[in-house]
Amino acid sequence: MNLLLSCARKVSDPEALPTLPGHKKLGQAKVASLWSTLCFLWNSCVALFLFMLTALFLEDTKTPMKGSKGVERRARRFVVRSVSLDDIKLVKRAMNVTFNDVVLGVTQAGFYRYIRGRYNNKTVDSPHNMRFRATTIFNLRATTRINDFTDRDTDGTWGNKIGYSLLPFNIRLNRDPLDYVRDANATMKRKKASLEPVFTYYFSKLVQMLFGVKVAGKLSHKVLYNTTLLFSNVPGPLEEIMIFGHKVAYIAPSCYGQPNALLIHVVSYMDKVMFVISVDEETIPDPHKLCDDLEESLRNIKASAQTA
Repeated sequence: MNLLLSCARKVSDPEALPTLPGHKKLGQAKVASLWSTLCFLWNSCVALFLFMLTALFLEDTKTPMKGSKGVERRARRFVVRSVSLDDIKLVKRAMNVTFNDVVLGVTQAGFYRYIRGRYNNKTVDSPHNMRFRATTIFNLRATTRINDFTDRDTDGTWGNKIGYSLLPFNIRLNRDPLDYVRDANATMKRKKASLEPVFTYYFSKLVQMLFGVKVAGKLSHKVLYNTTLLFSNVPGPLEEIMIFGHKVAYIAPSCYGQPNALLIHVVSYMDKVMFVISVDEETIPDPHKLCDDLEESLRNIKASAQTA
């Protein structure tokens, strides 16, 4: 994404690079007390233990959104749905949470609506206390600034510098729609107060160095397959941009080849937020219905935030 945007310029100023929301240096986690130190260590140990179990055998509950073996080799459908950035900002300010918390809360609520609809069409009830997790991507770079494409990172290379974290979703009915955002906020606080993304980044590099690319690829495949979806949230430009003289209408990145039936990439651009959904049609034959559920969940959460 950084490389793509480094080739872009503002429409209002053809010589200027785009700016990202929250442009800042990404500092290290600060430890304020003995209790916070203990919590940091505990969160890290629990996260790393669950990550290793997932790499070995711990698999998510079978649901209508969980892919089967060989899903990475089947054809996929890509669907894009845009929502208002102002609506998400409204909830963000009303609840004093982050943009990512709101997006995750909306996604969690939308998943509950979708799974409930899928099970209502069958003769079985949805499983209780289901294990439903996303493999989430964390940016480990030291800054959110867009570099010119002629520059390079401090280590002299382009490319991803990301860590993975296993993010649990609470797929259940909440009478108050804002509880989905509160759950997401609590989960993200625990994830941020741990070394899980840093560990997974260096662990994968260590495995690749010691055992080669094939072993590292099999380990990554196992972790992704044992979770339900892959999730990524990337901040986009605040203003309209152009690439080599052509105005950009929207930005919708996605991936292909991961062993998940569902991939969601969330990208902001100007006054819109794009939900880019990639699905295996054998598992999720109605991706537009999933988009409708996400959009309806945002409306419900926004309405509750306005009346809270």
